[in-house]
Amino acid sequence: MRVTEIFFSLQGEGTRAGRPCVFVRFTGCDLRCGYCDTAYAFHGGRELSRAEILAEVARHPCKLVLLTGGEPLLQRELPELSAELLARGYEVTVETHGQRPTEALPAEVVRIVDVKTPGSGEVATELSYLDRLRPHDEVKFVVCSEEDWRWSLDVIRRHQLAGRVPLLVSPVHGAVEAKDLARWILESGVEARLNLQLHKIVWGADARGV
Repeated sequence: MRVTEIFFSLQGEGTRAGRPCVFVRFTGCDLRCGYCDTAYAFHGGRELSRAEILAEVARHPCKLVLLTGGEPLLQRELPELSAELLARGYEVTVETHGQRPTEALPAEVVRIVDVKTPGSGEVATELSYLDRLRPHDEVKFVVCSEEDWRWSLDVIRRHQLAGRVPLLVSPVHGAVEAKDLARWILESGVEARLNLQLHKIVWGADARGV
């Protein structure tokens, strides 16, 4: 498996924000979103076996793991690695753009699906996978503008996501003010979570490995 970095920090997003977490960032992505803040993971990295990854994860005093990227589902052995982590008592989360099949992942894995909005430049057009998500999965929308928010709201309503899975809505750093997105969420009446990137608030927008 090709890995860009493995590090121990606080989870910066989602329903587990603020919790200690071991991050395994895999190399490679098949999308090129305009706001991507991990483009350094597109190339390079190092080849590690599943056993080597497990050993590095075990060095840290934590039982929450995020498998991310890049796009982690490009890694053929991700289902096996996830199962091995679960067997060792880890809480396993996978952050994905959702446009690759997730069915091979063990049922206990939490899928955090980042639905690509029009402003990303990689808008998601096939969204039937949203109908197969389980209550412990999460859906994230990263919005570049009010138009992106309106598009996201339409997806939430068409796929009846509110009340079925946790909804996370993030402003693109430097493009949308958090207070404006907060107002849009409140005006919509949708049960969604304003999802600020805690790690950028704590360590700065350009920090890596945190």
